[in-house]
Amino acid sequence: MSTVAPTPLKQTALNATHRALKAKMVDFGGWDMPVEYSGLIAEHLAVRTAVGLFDVSHMGEIQFRGPSALAAVQSITMNDASKLKDGQAQYSALLTPEGTFVDDILVHRLGENDYLLVVNAGTKDKDYAWIRRHVGMSHGLHISDYSPYYSQLAVQGPRALETLQKLTKVDLAAIKNYWFTEGQVAGIYNTLIARTGYSGEDGFELYVPSDVATTEKLWNALMEAGAEFGILPCGLGARNTLRLEAGMPLYGHEISDEITPLEAGLDRWLKLDKPTDFLGRTALQALKDSGGPARKLVGLEMVERGIARDGYPVLNEAGETIGSVTSGSPAPFLKTNIAYAYVPTAVAASGEDVFVQVRANKVRAKQVPTPFYKRVRK
Repeated sequence: MSTVAPTPLKQTALNATHRALKAKMVDFGGWDMPVEYSGLIAEHLAVRTAVGLFDVSHMGEIQFRGPSALAAVQSITMNDASKLKDGQAQYSALLTPEGTFVDDILVHRLGENDYLLVVNAGTKDKDYAWIRRHVGMSHGLHISDYSPYYSQLAVQGPRALETLQKLTKVDLAAIKNYWFTEGQVAGIYNTLIARTGYSGEDGFELYVPSDVATTEKLWNALMEAGAEFGILPCGLGARNTLRLEAGMPLYGHEISDEITPLEAGLDRWLKLDKPTDFLGRTALQALKDSGGPARKLVGLEMVERGIARDGYPVLNEAGETIGSVTSGSPAPFLKTNIAYAYVPTAVAASGEDVFVQVRANKVRAKQVPTPFYKRVRK
């Protein structure tokens, strides 16, 4: 009887660093990644109150270049990339013809015929194959998967700017939210410095060559620069609770190939009126014209004792299942238990209390506005 050896986990350039820091490592979408170092709550609070550092080098980077680059991006994304200026980024998504999610992404305009799409780690190979299938044969377009050549570090929190500013002559305060530039950071030339993140806080995502020496140099410089502010290395656990508090969707939870942007409440980034057609547009316009989706994503705060975990059933007063939790957790900064769930549109519109089946208990939850947490901008 033959056995198939398991596929070895992929590693970022900082794998040895994480292990030296005694991080708890987990299999995340085929990557050997740190889920926590000093503890999820401490790491979460460091980002909310000071500064935290994340290795997010598992994310994927796909570049579109050539005279047809914009047309290709426009045809497969839901936002309007024609509005971007050089050095600007936008939240967007790749959609199926049915209007559901292939993935949510960030689109960066590097130049007139040059766009960088940052995609999720667990869906990168699927995304790349899907892109090649739909626009790969376009004349005047070159598509490259540069994921293996980038390391990406995220420095996040109210002291992120002060931390990073020690390492560069670039005026970081001049970079607006969802804009980016290139510059020297910690002696590393041509670092892409983007004022983006997945924490709900101010911060920057830095893209550098993926060799171990360069990536470790940047990590160590950031840790040293942030020491006076109490910087902590942060894992995927805190990244998840931070994005949940901040109302940011996660593929496979709030969004999937069975969920549309209209259901997920992402209408703000869905440009049905943009000047060019795109995959999913016809289906979404028809759904909108017919009165909208039958279910909507809502935010829940637990009123009674209990934690709503991913996948738990959502019930009405009569105990009937009306939906399910997509993401749920204690919120370390808000000090309450929160969740996202899909419920019938009529229930979402009413704002009525619902219940979550927590093991054998029917636990009351109230609908609350989202995002649960919104940072105070200076």
